[in-house]
Amino acid sequence: MATPASPLSPLSSLSPAPLPSPSPRSLGSPDAPGSRPLRKVAVIGLGTMGTGIAEVLTRAGREVVGVDLTDELAARAVSTLAASTARAVRRGRLSEPERSDALARFRATTDLRAAADADLVIEVTPESYETKQQVIRALDAVVAPDAVLATGTNALSVTRLAAGSARPERLLGLHFFNPAPAMRLVEVVSSVLTAPAAVAAVTDLVVELGKEPVAVGDRPGFVADGLLFGYLNRAAAMYESKYASREDIDAAMRLGCGLPMGPLALLDLIGVDTARTVLEALYAASGDRLYAPAPVLGQLGAAGLTGRKTGRGFYTYAERGGAAVVPDALTPGLPGPRTAAGRPVRSVGVAGSGTMASGIAEVFAGAGYEVVLAARSRSKAEAARTRIGASLDRSVARGRTSAEAAALVLDRITPAGGYEAFAPVDLVVEAVAEDLGVKQRLFGVLDGVCRPGAVLATTTSSLPVIACARATDRPEDVIGMHFFNPAPAMKLVEVVRTVLTADDVHATVREVCGGIRRHPVDCGDRAGFIVNALLFPYLNDAVKMVQEHYATPDDVDAAMKLGGGYPMGPFELLDVVGLDVSLAIEKVLHAEFRDPGLAPAPLLEHLVAAGCLGRKSGRGFREHARR
Repeated sequence: MATPASPLSPLSSLSPAPLPSPSPRSLGSPDAPGSRPLRKVAVIGLGTMGTGIAEVLTRAGREVVGVDLTDELAARAVSTLAASTARAVRRGRLSEPERSDALARFRATTDLRAAADADLVIEVTPESYETKQQVIRALDAVVAPDAVLATGTNALSVTRLAAGSARPERLLGLHFFNPAPAMRLVEVVSSVLTAPAAVAAVTDLVVELGKEPVAVGDRPGFVADGLLFGYLNRAAAMYESKYASREDIDAAMRLGCGLPMGPLALLDLIGVDTARTVLEALYAASGDRLYAPAPVLGQLGAAGLTGRKTGRGFYTYAERGGAAVVPDALTPGLPGPRTAAGRPVRSVGVAGSGTMASGIAEVFAGAGYEVVLAARSRSKAEAARTRIGASLDRSVARGRTSAEAAALVLDRITPAGGYEAFAPVDLVVEAVAEDLGVKQRLFGVLDGVCRPGAVLATTTSSLPVIACARATDRPEDVIGMHFFNPAPAMKLVEVVRTVLTADDVHATVREVCGGIRRHPVDCGDRAGFIVNALLFPYLNDAVKMVQEHYATPDDVDAAMKLGGGYPMGPFELLDVVGLDVSLAIEKVLHAEFRDPGLAPAPLLEHLVAAGCLGRKSGRGFREHARR
């Protein structure tokens, strides 16, 4: 993940003065770069990432010298390292003697010549070719010819940086993730010029540091950031279009996908300016307009609102560099005079008999609502109720509820073999097949059997809600209520208004979400809503990465779990969701937005055509035991 680097600028102050008389070591040796152990390391640039890398190295027993532009920056790095290792001691991750030894192995200076006897030099300076090339040229005049040089870039071409070096074969990319002491992934980036011995030596070092190395080729963003920043850019564009609030976008991705942070909060952490730089590099290399930075990133950057480091970005923070968000003009306020009151809901109908319908019925019954579970036949409805009973039994076995409470929940669910049983209910939630024709026919039936004033909701994840609404004579009563699977566990509901949805219907569903202890996020009626519109292009990008033989599914999954904190890698998730389901959603997104970059990857289409659908078929991107 990109993070703010130390503010090293044109580096005239870091250009080395002539060395008085070179030692035999500095004259170099005929050995290739990386042919000797990497015991002493120099880190050039002591910002957040540089200081974090220095901590990782010192705690692993390496002698580290840090170099920055001013005495103030050097002293700050020493203080930061002392504070960070003190926290590690308090948390039991480091002993006091180990801390003392680690601090003794680190020194910071403004003199680049201190790197002269380093076996490995890692530059972590701003994402600028000019700055990094100046650093590399200055190091060429200082370090031994067989020393390895590593750039911490995550956006610039390692090949281009190497080409400007006196010894391009010794330069490679070494991309740590923030915070470096905690994140396990390190991308080891080689170019066509890199000596294999240098790559091998650095890879061995990464393993010794307790990290997971992933070998990647030289392309902007490499694996993790190549996938991450496209997703972040789409989230910024979604916010800029006023499709959804920043809070709802972030909550949707945290609760709907299990991500550790929402995308806009993550942009603030990374730095809006840093993110824009990365995206510019990705766009320049690919020409894919999905990487063209959303204008809001440039606007925030021009205003100096670059995220946590300035105290304000998409959100406002209590202090510069702090994580605590404080209310601002965009923060949702306390409820004021209501424009519409919700309709009373005491009973709920759930249409369908599959996994999602059963889960939704369990959620409503668990919250105290009387539920009618209707399917096309009585036997299907009863089978669904039996499935709910088994789910409740598992909750009892795990100590999450009592047998008495589970029995009461099941008693609230009445199975029915026809939709006419919905005649008295206040809210109907359909969870039938994700097929527009099927849903439209069902809404036509509901229009005839449901009482006037009943709210009709669809759980569709990709189809237009308005098309379901227009199948009735009461489109104002129709709304989207997109639950996530498994419904009893997932806390998110996307509340989807059409242009015809009545205000009191929207208010009703928001109130009902509170009653069933779910977090509602508001969005408009367009393909993918929030979560799928951000998730599936990311999954598609991952498939393209494998399709182009840039990385393996295992490497991509490892990169996103270890480098991005994702609970599942994209290929694990694709196999769970189903490749056919994923393809269908991607086709809907492509048809809606008409962006060539959203076209489904041919590899995904080929796998679906071959019947490789993921876990349910026994084979997708990986082999699975048949269910």
